[in-house]
Amino acid sequence: MIKKVHLPLVMLMILSIMLGACATPATTSTAVPPTTAPATPTTPPEPTATVEPAPDVAALFKALVDGLPADKGYAVVSATKLNEELVDKPPFLLDVREDAEIEKDGYIDGSVHIAIRDLLKNLDKLPGQDEAIVVYCASGHRGGFALASLKLLGYTNVRNLGGGMAAWNKANLPAVIGSMPPAAKTLGSPAIKDQAVFNLLDEFLSSLPDGFYTIKADQLSEALAANTPPAVIDVRTLDEWNKDGYIEGAIHLPLGEFFANLNQLPNPDQPVVIYCGSGYRGAIVLMALRLMGYSDVTNLAGGLGAWKAANLPVAGWVDWPTVWAEFLAASPEHGFYMIKAEDLNASLADNPPFLLDVREVSEVEKDGYIAGAVHIPVRELLKNLDKLPGVDEPIVVYCASGHRGGMVVAALKLLGYSDVRDLGGGLGAWKKANFAVEMGQPEAPVAGNSPEVDATRLRDLDAFLSGLPDGFYTVKPADLNTELTGTPAPILVDVRTPEETAKGYIEGSLLIPIDQLLGNLNQLPDKSAPIVVTCQSGHRGAMGLIALRMLGYSNVRNLGGGVSAWSTAELPLTTN
Repeated sequence: MIKKVHLPLVMLMILSIMLGACATPATTSTAVPPTTAPATPTTPPEPTATVEPAPDVAALFKALVDGLPADKGYAVVSATKLNEELVDKPPFLLDVREDAEIEKDGYIDGSVHIAIRDLLKNLDKLPGQDEAIVVYCASGHRGGFALASLKLLGYTNVRNLGGGMAAWNKANLPAVIGSMPPAAKTLGSPAIKDQAVFNLLDEFLSSLPDGFYTIKADQLSEALAANTPPAVIDVRTLDEWNKDGYIEGAIHLPLGEFFANLNQLPNPDQPVVIYCGSGYRGAIVLMALRLMGYSDVTNLAGGLGAWKAANLPVAGWVDWPTVWAEFLAASPEHGFYMIKAEDLNASLADNPPFLLDVREVSEVEKDGYIAGAVHIPVRELLKNLDKLPGVDEPIVVYCASGHRGGMVVAALKLLGYSDVRDLGGGLGAWKKANFAVEMGQPEAPVAGNSPEVDATRLRDLDAFLSGLPDGFYTVKPADLNTELTGTPAPILVDVRTPEETAKGYIEGSLLIPIDQLLGNLNQLPDKSAPIVVTCQSGHRGAMGLIALRMLGYSNVRNLGGGVSAWSTAELPLTTN
């Protein structure tokens, strides 16, 4: 009975063991719930590349400009100076023009030719970074791009040929015509210290369009007359602005101060035209602005010089070569704006003119004055136009001999005074004719209304008269006679008529009548050479002197008392 009870239990236990043996073994302590996916191993992240900051263009160009010598034209070399250097110590010559330009206009012998767009891809064709390099293009504009790029890459001795190949040819200097320069040779691989700067500059030069971002004078004139004119920025110096004038409405930001005054620039999307004297400085600023994000910037081709050559209006400037040429050519052959002492004396009795004494106070006190004269020393005259009568009333000017009177007559005539004459021979001739003088000082002149005159002409003429030195640019006959035996002897320019010079002139003189003087400047020496103008009494010589000095002849004097004083001193004349 007992055996029958345990057999089923034994069989049940055996079956349980067999079923357990067929089951999947359970994991131990790291078991994961059946609903969770197994973890996937992760790949370590790649190191993040360092992003180089974009070059600070404004800072780069400010440093560039600060390092350019302003007193040497911001690293410009003239054609004549370069020609001299090529004889003794020639620099490396880099021509950055296009092939067609070289074929047409020639090139300077010894040049290496690398077109501007290819320049930075061929730095291995250039010499070491401290060696002398002179860049040139057609006019100076692309030369500005090249100079700026090389300077920013560490080249320390780079200059630009002022005016480019056009200036070289204009100076009649030798050029190779009808061929191309020899292929540039590899000289070495330069070290690129800042790849980001190199890339920035190379991209700019490589992508230059036809025209190289220039605008011609006539195109700018049309643009300025449109409904939405461009902003015009003048980057010349203050001296140039005052001396040579400017395009009306231009913003004046000199190159040396430009990058410290960027807040004065228009919006980056506004059209901008840059100009300087010839195009070189404008190119540097244009390049900087475009690299700074200004999308519509051009440079006036040829600068203000080209604008003037196109006869376009210039504010704050007088075309003195033309003005003086027209004034002297129109001088009346009879009298040349002079009045003789006896004629003045007669007019004082019937219809007296306004008498203007332009001598110094000490001269008036010593030698007296003509009764009724108003005294205003020559250096102060143009600051006291309100003391003179109306521009159409008769005025007679006098000084000691006629020299200062001649300059004053010319100045007043150029300001619009229609009836002005100079007392021939001055107070000396008046006294020699035994006409009366008063002693002491004349009464103080009475102020009235200032006339309306050309402000720019007044400014320039006043600058000349105000700056007259002691002696007023005259030379005495005896002193001139001594100088003529020295080296260098002054060049004599006799401005009398042929009829006058036929009676005798100082030997060696150039005989150029006053009305033809400005048309014969090619007969004169260099503007720094000593020149003495002679006439009969000093009056016309004074007019020739002021004209030449205002045109840049820096060493011009007038023979005091003219040929008459020379003869009185018993010095020789010739008729050969």
